[in-house]
Amino acid sequence: MNLYKTLSILIALAILTSSCSAIKNANNTQKGAVIGATSGAVLGGIIGNNVKKKNSALGAIIGGVVGGLAGGIIGKQMDKQAQKIEEEIPGAEVTRVGEGINVVFDENSGVYFATNSYALNAKSKANLNKLIGIFKEFPDTNITVEGHTDNRGNADYNLTLSKNRAESVVKYLTSKGLNPYRFQTFWHGESLPKYTNDTAEGRAKNRRVELGIVANEEMKKKAQQQGN
Repeated sequence: MNLYKTLSILIALAILTSSCSAIKNANNTQKGAVIGATSGAVLGGIIGNNVKKKNSALGAIIGGVVGGLAGGIIGKQMDKQAQKIEEEIPGAEVTRVGEGINVVFDENSGVYFATNSYALNAKSKANLNKLIGIFKEFPDTNITVEGHTDNRGNADYNLTLSKNRAESVVKYLTSKGLNPYRFQTFWHGESLPKYTNDTAEGRAKNRRVELGIVANEEMKKKAQQQGN
């Protein structure tokens, strides 16, 4: 089953067992606490384990939930950061998931890759510069950078290409003063398409980099102190 479909089913189960309102109907702060509520905290770990088998950004986000009051406090901080990303990079697909943020950059957001390329063009760098400012404004987060390709070409080649794409983004971000210890890279080649590979438009969107933004230990500690 497609990873994203599996994730959606598991989140739906979390909602049912925790008696929370549906995530899509909750405000952003409530989304930060949904998985951590009652038995949802346990299910959050199950979701994380399932997704982490693919070493994905979503796995990092959902597998690292704190839950409860502390999760809600973290959620408020992530709300602010997600809003800033949406304001600064309008074309980026920004989704609040649990206590973290998932960001997808494709050709519509100005951070994208040409076929067989992992080079960052001027427009991509300009948008990453905006992201650098946000990451400096919110230093208590860690970032997972995940590279993907379309399905054209050899699978092994695409795996290396996706690795190079993820690493080129991290290399640029850290060259501008961000702490390299905040970053972790994963790469999937063509194995996790988010869009159809049957059209040129879908393939272009699959040549993407995806970010997972999560609370670091300092943010978690502060949130737990405030929640006590």
